[in-house]
Formats: sequence, structure tokens, C-alpha cells
Amino acid sequence: MKVAFTAPMKPLDHPVPSGDRTMGRLIVRALELAGHKVEVASTFRSWRAEGGEDVTREVKKLALTHAQEISEQWIERGDVPDVFLTYHLYHKAPDWIGPYLCAKFNIPYVVVEASRAPKRQSGNWALGFNAADAALAQADQVVALTNSDAQCLSQVLSKDVLTVLPPFLEEARFEISQSVTKGSADGTIRLLCAGMMRAGDKQFSYMVLAAALKQIADLPWRLTIAGDGPARAEIEPLFDRKRTEFIGLIPWQEMPRLYRSHEIFVWPAIREAFGFVFLEAQSCGLPVVGGRVFGVPDIVEEGTSGLLSDEGDASALAQNLMSLIKNPHKRENMAAAAVENIRKNHSLEAGARGLDKVLHAALERHQFKRKAHGGR
Repeated sequence: MKVAFTAPMKPLDHPVPSGDRTMGRLIVRALELAGHKVEVASTFRSWRAEGGEDVTREVKKLALTHAQEISEQWIERGDVPDVFLTYHLYHKAPDWIGPYLCAKFNIPYVVVEASRAPKRQSGNWALGFNAADAALAQADQVVALTNSDAQCLSQVLSKDVLTVLPPFLEEARFEISQSVTKGSADGTIRLLCAGMMRAGDKQFSYMVLAAALKQIADLPWRLTIAGDGPARAEIEPLFDRKRTEFIGLIPWQEMPRLYRSHEIFVWPAIREAFGFVFLEAQSCGLPVVGGRVFGVPDIVEEGTSGLLSDEGDASALAQNLMSLIKNPHKRENMAAAAVENIRKNHSLEAGARGLDKVLHAALERHQFKRKAHGGR
């Protein structure tokens, strides 16, 4: 099939790296692997940091103007895609473009990664919430990447529309040609964390991590932090500079070697949807110590490929770190289990198979709806 693609939360060419951008690119790769042709129909970003009726109405106006331009292009070239796929839809990033084009050209509409917060039905985000809900109601298939999102979506979507497809990654991108020495000659355990340094949930994650590390200051560890951002000046003083190395933003090509040169990946994951870094770390054979929040338990096999603690619980995070630092046998077993978890459950091939099924289900449901409405 020919798939028209858009990502209203963060376009694929957005300059700031993130798990969201990475997941969007992987969806395109998976669709192509499954034999589909993907066209980025729009790079329009509907996401806004602040809501409000005036803001949302202006975004909607811009989006529909852009949708009309795309419509004219499709008509002029005489080539309409078989399906329209929107990645990451919610009240801060509604989609007006996909629903408009699907209605105009009578093609199936698919949403991959949707979340729904009923508390946003009123207040500044009400119009965005209603627009996202309208898009969900029109969709022929909706994919949730986590069970927590699926649970919320099940309130407004039927079982024949809603699918859970676990997040996935391209394992080949995390392979390296040469072996890397893990740990230190003196037995110090090398911990790694990676996250953007910005105010809000990310900064809170760093605060929880710093508090946890202070509780195990007597253990032999060193920490590497990969990441940068506007809150770096506030984050760096939280950590013991004698035991912490800040290496800033790292190109993705260098991340596999960085992961593999460490022994434990740790990230508190405050308010994380699922944490793409957890997939990357496990792919490179690192056991994970993180927060038990939203979709994290969907991608980290608790007790097998990692240890999870309640969100924001620094003491529990410290206990899990201590457990792995003191037990090399446990670290080795979890490292092997982490690689196997990704291979079995979160590979690009698994994503391609899942998305292929979703597209065919959307086409079948759309055809059924057309027949039910007299072929219109």
C-alpha cells in the first residue's frame, strides 16, 4: 500500500532528538520493511506547549489550510494514497489534516500511538481534546504502544478498532564490529543514564536519580550522563562531580558503543510514556533500573531484564541499584535476558508484522463501512 504519513506531535525532521522522533522514524522503517511505500504527506506540527481556545482555533485554521493544499497536490498528480497514518495523537497535538483528507478522498485513517486524558475535556485543552477524540472516532484502526494507553482508549474505542503494538527498534543499528570492555579495572561498576536536560519531568528524573545515588555512596560505582539542555546548569550540581561524567549530547552512531561500555542503565522515568532509551539499553545488553510508570513495564521484563520501582521513589531505586551492583551474577543474567527480550518482543521485524496487520485491518474495516453506507 501507499501510506501517507504525518506526526503532529513532532515531525520526523525536527532538529531536537527524542524518543518520539525516533519512534516516528522507526514506524516509517517498519512500514517500508513490510513492503509499503511511505510518503510524508505533511510536516505540520500542531503541538503547542500552552492551550486555550484562541491558540487551538488558530492551529486548526493553519492545519486545514495545509490539508487543502495537500488535497490539491494529490488531485493534480492523480495519485491518492491507499491509507493515511498519523503518529502520536493527543490533546496537545490534535490531527485535523488526516481526518480531512481521509474524508475527502474516502480512504482509511490509522492512528499509531494515541493517548487520552479525560481530565482535559474542560479547561484550556478542551478544544484539542475534542479534536483528538473526533479523530479517534473517525479512525479505522488505532494502535496503542502501551497497555496503560490502551486502557484509557478502550473507553471510547471498540475492540475491533484498538490494537496494542509494543514499541520496537532496529537492532542492527546497535551492533558494533568490535568488542568493548565493560566496567573498570578496579571493579567499579559503570552506570549510564541518558536524558534531555529540561525543566519539568526530565529534571525531576535527575533529582530522583541524584537522591538515590547519595543513598549508595559507599558502593563502588561511577556514573556517565549523556544529554544536554537548558536545565543543565541546575542538574549538574545535584551529582558528585568526582564520580559523575557529563558527556553532553551524543550522536546516535556513538550510542551503541557507549551503552556497551557500561554495566547498568538507570533512569527514573518520571512521567515517561515508555522510555525509548530502555529499548536501546536492553538491545546492547544492559540490565535496566528504572521507574515503574505508564508503559515502562511493557518493555522491561521486571525481575528478568531489569528492576523497576514506584515512580519517584528514590529509596527503592537505590535498593535496586545496590542489588545489581553487589551481584555480578544477577547483572550477567539480566544482561542476557535484556537482549533476548528485545529480540523476541521489540524487533523491527515484529513492528513491521504488527503494522502490516493494522493496515490490512483498517482497509477491511473501511471497505465494510463503505458497503454499510451504500458504497459512499
